[in-house]
Amino acid sequence: MNHQALSSFIWSVADLLRGDYKQSEYGKVILPFTILRRLDCVLEATKTKVLSELVTINKTGLNPDPFLRRITGQAVYNTSPLDLVKLLGDQDNVRKNLFDYVAAFSPDAKDIFERFDFHTQIERLAKADLLYLVVEKFANIDLHPEVVDNTQMGLVFEELIRKFAEISNETAGEHFTPREVIRLMVNLLFIEDDDVLQPGNAVVRTIYDPTAGTGGMLSVAGEFLLEHNPAARLNMFGQELNDESYAICKADMLIKEQDVGNIVTGNTLSDDGHAARKFDYMLSNPPFGVEWKKVEKAVRKEHEDKGFDGRFGPGLPRVSDGSMLFLLHLISKMRPAVDGGCRFGIVLNGSPLFTGGAGSGESEIRRYVLENDLVEAIVGLPTDMFYNTGIATYVWILSNKKPAARKGKVQLIDASSFWQKMRKSLGSKRKEMSDEQIADVTHLFGGFVEAQLATVFDAEGKEVARHILPAGEQVPEVKAGQTVKLAPISRIFKNEDFGYTTITVERPQRDEKGEIVLGVKGKQKGKPQADSALRDTENVPVSEDITAYFQREVLPHAPDAWIDEDKSKVGYEIPFNRHFYVFEPPRDLHTIDEELKAVSANIMKMLEELAE
Repeated sequence: MNHQALSSFIWSVADLLRGDYKQSEYGKVILPFTILRRLDCVLEATKTKVLSELVTINKTGLNPDPFLRRITGQAVYNTSPLDLVKLLGDQDNVRKNLFDYVAAFSPDAKDIFERFDFHTQIERLAKADLLYLVVEKFANIDLHPEVVDNTQMGLVFEELIRKFAEISNETAGEHFTPREVIRLMVNLLFIEDDDVLQPGNAVVRTIYDPTAGTGGMLSVAGEFLLEHNPAARLNMFGQELNDESYAICKADMLIKEQDVGNIVTGNTLSDDGHAARKFDYMLSNPPFGVEWKKVEKAVRKEHEDKGFDGRFGPGLPRVSDGSMLFLLHLISKMRPAVDGGCRFGIVLNGSPLFTGGAGSGESEIRRYVLENDLVEAIVGLPTDMFYNTGIATYVWILSNKKPAARKGKVQLIDASSFWQKMRKSLGSKRKEMSDEQIADVTHLFGGFVEAQLATVFDAEGKEVARHILPAGEQVPEVKAGQTVKLAPISRIFKNEDFGYTTITVERPQRDEKGEIVLGVKGKQKGKPQADSALRDTENVPVSEDITAYFQREVLPHAPDAWIDEDKSKVGYEIPFNRHFYVFEPPRDLHTIDEELKAVSANIMKMLEELAE
């Protein structure tokens, strides 16, 4: 049974709830019961042994927790003889028995149900005479790991959350990221680390997601590493603000035999749950364009009091969009290069590329990451890839352990045309990346080459083929009538190519006679006075000499101008789209005129036929 069929089956529970629950409340019942049934199935094989061992340990007076964990092979166990199937055998006491069953879980598992406020839902279902029927529904769903593996289970959770978010008018994208986007990010994260991917190399690495959601990014990273090197171990860490997403993430980590103490709750920006830790890898998809006013006081205090010893030393973005704060947060979590270094991927919208002029918080953050040579690549994704927005998004890959070839450089990859249409739209998500397209982008990044995309069209203008041409490769030959359109797809720049100095160009005030007005007091005495109405600014590339630029570009047009050096500011921006723009000359006027004449003649002919 695939995850969509399984989630549809679970969704049928909603038929029982209809009338007693609002649609927006269905998730409060279905999500915790799904987790309960999953744990029920996972623990079934060791249930008898746990109960037997518990009797023995209780006689010794020892803490049974480590012994029971060893038996289940997980961080979760249950000390009740009950399970969902047995609950059905005592219909009159199903409420009391369910309370007892949930209370018998290990502390970490109990915390999951507390986050869902599960006890309140049990009481409510019992009062509506629905509790037995709901328990019966879930007892008949087979969620054993042999039937539904961890990957499928993660997709089930995501599908259910998406549905509940949709009917509640909530933002599904706040809870999870499309799997193919995560797969692309994970590919880019690991591609340069041969030691980690080498089969049989028993390495241990850490990965962290400060906006963990339901744990999808951590899960995909773990699956990727396990697939390539079963001997490797990836210890997962995360933080999540939403209680229900946190509960699902924690349940997922429990089942994956991860230390669930590594998943913490709370607002990452105001309350860093892993303050003393550094990580080998990190992934994040922070909310797009969400203001950080609620945590502004705490963030500003850290910025002002700690400076570069804190997380937000380089600068603060405008309050209307906090995504760059997560970028800074991740940078502060990078394992130092001397200890092996770190690489991380973060999904951002277009705003962090260019918002804010020289001296602004955003520009200072860009300046920090570029001048410290942290940006390896930025990949432009197709639009309509996320559940909650259709806007353009970008994956930033940052690293403090760049290979020699990448040092001092940034690779921009335009993957906006790498998509296929989905059979069925999911919210705002209408496009997806195929495995082949993900592989193409991964190879472009791994090869670290400039490249073009050659798109072949037939005589009618229909696309018939695509070829990725690394720099130096010849354009493929085409058949008669076909045409080839070339567009850059991968470009490599020096870090300083994105920097500029904003200079303030002043021109003098003049009196009625046209004479230059001179200052009469202090430091300005005898100096020309600036006319604010004539003031202008120029952006000079940091790679260029400002004096030479001024003499070449300004003085020929304004011989009396000068630079107010006290106002000069260094800024950085990454005009991504400009670097991939391809000029298409308009058709010549003669051709357009001939087409208009033909259309006009056809219209006149049709009118004449109607008049007859």
